[in-house]
Amino acid sequence: MNRATATGVALGALLTSSLAGTAPAVAETQDRPALIVWQQCPAYSDDELRSRGLKEKQFATFRQLLGRAECGALSVPQDYAAPGGTQITIALTRLKATDQKRRIGSLAFNPGGPGGSGYLMPIELVTKGVPLDERHDLIGFDPRGVGHSTKTACALSPGERQIGPVTEEQARRAYDETVARNQACARSSPAFLRQLTAANAARDLDRLRAALGEPKISFYGISWGTWLGAVLRSLYGDKVHRMWLDSVAPPDRGRDHAAELRAVASDRVFRRMTAWIAERDDTYGLGTSREQVVSALTAMRKSLDAEPLTFTDPGLTVDGGQLAEAAGRSSVSWPDVAQAFQELADAKGPTAPPAVRKVFGGGSRSDGSDRTANLAYVCNEDSGSRAFEPAWKAYQQRVQRYPVTGRSSAYVPTCAGWPPVVDETSVKRGGGSLMLSGHRYETLAPYEGTLDMHETIGGTLVTIDDDVHGSAARVPGCITKIVDYFETGRRTSTCPGSPLPS
Repeated sequence: MNRATATGVALGALLTSSLAGTAPAVAETQDRPALIVWQQCPAYSDDELRSRGLKEKQFATFRQLLGRAECGALSVPQDYAAPGGTQITIALTRLKATDQKRRIGSLAFNPGGPGGSGYLMPIELVTKGVPLDERHDLIGFDPRGVGHSTKTACALSPGERQIGPVTEEQARRAYDETVARNQACARSSPAFLRQLTAANAARDLDRLRAALGEPKISFYGISWGTWLGAVLRSLYGDKVHRMWLDSVAPPDRGRDHAAELRAVASDRVFRRMTAWIAERDDTYGLGTSREQVVSALTAMRKSLDAEPLTFTDPGLTVDGGQLAEAAGRSSVSWPDVAQAFQELADAKGPTAPPAVRKVFGGGSRSDGSDRTANLAYVCNEDSGSRAFEPAWKAYQQRVQRYPVTGRSSAYVPTCAGWPPVVDETSVKRGGGSLMLSGHRYETLAPYEGTLDMHETIGGTLVTIDDDVHGSAARVPGCITKIVDYFETGRRTSTCPGSPLPS
């Protein structure tokens, strides 16, 4: 059996002993939390900062904040059922409050994924204008399996993209490939991978809280980070101070249920997009009403599936599946997407028009998540079907129900071949103060899931009238309410969202 491998700057010696099963220097007991090993923070090049979405004018602020920060590592049990066994390491950062006299406590962050790194999230948020560091120590951390924490990696190449309509034979072949790939990954480091669950990540975070000397901790989570927050609050409600969850995950952990929610949400975004395009017929020429634009794009999707367009420059083929994916994108992309649709109506090749190149030729739109951790966290808690037949039937129904966007939905279960569910953690009411912000039109975390989670765990519901995933901490008017909530506990029921493009 392969041991989990680890990455991270200045963590090598500690991780080596942890992965070998050596007990940490200060053993953790019920009365004496393990110690955080603080060390110098890594440096980041300009290219690395650009890859993280920072602008050059923000580099100096980022580096000034990084200079204030502390970086550390904490040993935790790989398996909480065997706390004296193999230890793994959780990497963290701490940006101390600037006003220590009025300091409230620690506030931890998770960006989602699962598999997203939260190591630099506090520093990046403050750099981008979210001033939460005045009265809180801000805690960034990488959940187990991610970034600088103990992790492992599988070969998870996505396989060749299917061009044109998917036949049942092709879907079965993709299913078999997924089963083989997932089984091989699960076998590569089973003792470690089966411990990648939100419940264990929550236990790790509670250990961080204790090691920081905090009686309670606050938390801000986005996307999957909202599931982690809900689990943390369910397991350690008396240890949570204030919590804000944005783009909320549903309480039902079945991937088939999530696929249906996203199909509904994608079509909803498409309907809004086509109405927006119709209002700008002078620019895009796709119709003067939503119905005309929907009809034009439905015909275009079918035409591109029948005869995909290939552009030798830059080596790009556009079919109905790619058009369907673009048709479900959020409003920040609509000007480019609408321009690409207009270009496709008359495109011949061999050179791809500029918007077609930009929208369809950008390669994988990765969110930066660790793919192995993403797979393990998702599939260790997936309560949905992993069989081929129901997934294929549901896909066909979505294509029929949503002729444009349904074409981009999954026809193979993500967790096909992964070992049976090892964790069925449920969430419940109770715990500290809670805010849940849902985005009325978004697709990645559909609004219906926010409503379901609110009904399940309570808290104050905040409805944001946009379709942008995790926008709460990006819009100045909402940022003000988030900061006010964490500093005073004052709640709100509304928050401004990202405006539609002009």
